[in-house]
Amino acid sequence: MVNHEATAREVLAHMTPEDFANMGAPHLAYVAPMTTEQGPVFGVHAANGNLLGVVKSRELAFVAARQNDLEPVSVH
Repeated sequence: MVNHEATAREVLAHMTPEDFANMGAPHLAYVAPMTTEQGPVFGVHAANGNLLGVVKSRELAFVAARQNDLEPVSVH
């Protein structure tokens, strides 16, 4: 019987910081609230943290991500 938890721990133990930064790439977009000089907005980020865009609402951020074939997830 395979111990999936032990296998996952072994894989995670050998991941580099870059591996963690790219986890979910290229399929996920992280949506997070931000504050700019113009007020509150939502940033759409790549899995590695690079800012892809800024929009006025969470809903618009999700739409923009999906229009670019990314699966949006919220970051709080």
